[in-house]
Amino acid sequence: MHEYMSRVGVWGLSCPGFPEEISRARRFTRDILHGSPHAEAAELIVSELSTNAILHTASGQRYGTFHLALAVTPQVVALSVTDDGGTNAAPKIEHQDQDAEHGRGLSMVTALAHHVVIHDTHDGHTVTAELYTDTRPGGHP
Repeated sequence: MHEYMSRVGVWGLSCPGFPEEISRARRFTRDILHGSPHAEAAELIVSELSTNAILHTASGQRYGTFHLALAVTPQVVALSVTDDGGTNAAPKIEHQDQDAEHGRGLSMVTALAHHVVIHDTHDGHTVTAELYTDTRPGGHP
């Protein structure tokens, strides 16, 4: 491998805040992670985070957008969805009753991912979920 080459890949996708764009974000994720053991979990995570952006922030309003970033290394797959904000509260993980019809999306993301970080700014919120590859004994990346 050439000294300037890397096994790290970073991809991004910006989507209008329409519900049909969620399937586009899923397909984008599935295509990039084709063959990865994390592909299915990553696709579900992207679906939940994109849905949350459209339903709960200005991303789902007229001219709204959401942005997906995927970073892949031999040790980790990191998925980030950034919304347009417009709410007074950052996304939060709520532990709902298993029969609840709403409010379980981020809980599901935390169950699928090894690590979840929520970052908010005056422009919006970014939720990043990390899926680790077991590359060393003990499961630490």
